[in-house]
Amino acid sequence: MNWDDTTDSAAPERLVGSAADREDQAVEAALRPKDLEEFIGQEKVREQLDLVLRAARARGATADHVLLSGAPGLGKTTLSMIIAAEMGAPIRITSGPAIQHAGDLAAILSSLQEGEVLFLDEIHRMSRPAEEMLYMAMEDFRVDVIVGKGPGATAIPLELPPFTLVGATTRAGLLPPPLRDRFGFTAHMEFYEPRELERVVHRSAGLLDVEIVPDGAAEIAGRSRGTPRIANRLLRRVRDYAQVKADGVITREIAAAALAVYEVDARGLDRLDRAVLEALLKLFGGGPVGLSTLAVAVGEERETVEEVAEPFLVREGLLARTPRGRVGTPAAWAHLGLAPPRSAGGGTGQQDLFGA
Repeated sequence: MNWDDTTDSAAPERLVGSAADREDQAVEAALRPKDLEEFIGQEKVREQLDLVLRAARARGATADHVLLSGAPGLGKTTLSMIIAAEMGAPIRITSGPAIQHAGDLAAILSSLQEGEVLFLDEIHRMSRPAEEMLYMAMEDFRVDVIVGKGPGATAIPLELPPFTLVGATTRAGLLPPPLRDRFGFTAHMEFYEPRELERVVHRSAGLLDVEIVPDGAAEIAGRSRGTPRIANRLLRRVRDYAQVKADGVITREIAAAALAVYEVDARGLDRLDRAVLEALLKLFGGGPVGLSTLAVAVGEERETVEEVAEPFLVREGLLARTPRGRVGTPAAWAHLGLAPPRSAGGGTGQQDLFGA
């Protein structure tokens, strides 16, 4: 229920992927909370943002520019819509990749109404000329429109009505400091705890008219990788299974059986994640092994392994990136039910990192 519309064209479609497909976007539009009180999780961010918005309303001013960072699916788009709703303002939605020229941004900015919220998703992917124009627009509510070319070009200043920019990024480190410093409020979205995801699943089940018991919600939440978007996607697939294979009620047993069909295990790993771990442990004795070699072993592109599978495996403590290559951790051996090698023979390299 708290998620973004961010998509990642480099990532293949996965049930536990954090990118939103068209089905996700359609369902999310119906499930999104409408205000901060209804928004689940992100307690610190909600508290801080509530103060920012209340103060702005009390002053009768537009809210400060807001930067939201964090992984896809955690609620950045939802919060932008809540900001607009809380301020009683319309919202304009666009994305960094859609703004390739300064003229694209100038056209959007010049059409904004006073107090309007401009949501700029994946702001770090905006073109440099547009980014430089945004500096002045955010700070002075003014842009210079260049008319003509060469020595005869003229800069015509264009005054803008006060507006609130909400920028969203999955890679805050790629934002240049001059842009980052112009945001009055910056928030980092954290991954959700299982208890929070259980509340997300219960709320979504109610809106989708799905009957679910507490242990069924807990089973789905535990496999959702800390991401509300994934929790809702798993809920929909479990709902389908319950309607076809059972009486429509989602229990722990039904949820576990459904997600076994979709190859999502108890920790949220899917086929690709397990393929990477199995290759690392079974074929290479736990590593270290180079990324390209590991990608060939699982039949995937290097970028797919590095950008799609590895982040979650590293966050779960199942895989480590070292200067010598990728290494499986003791937790990885335990998760797959395998016994780690007892010696450093065969070039496993694990003795150096974790002990014999």
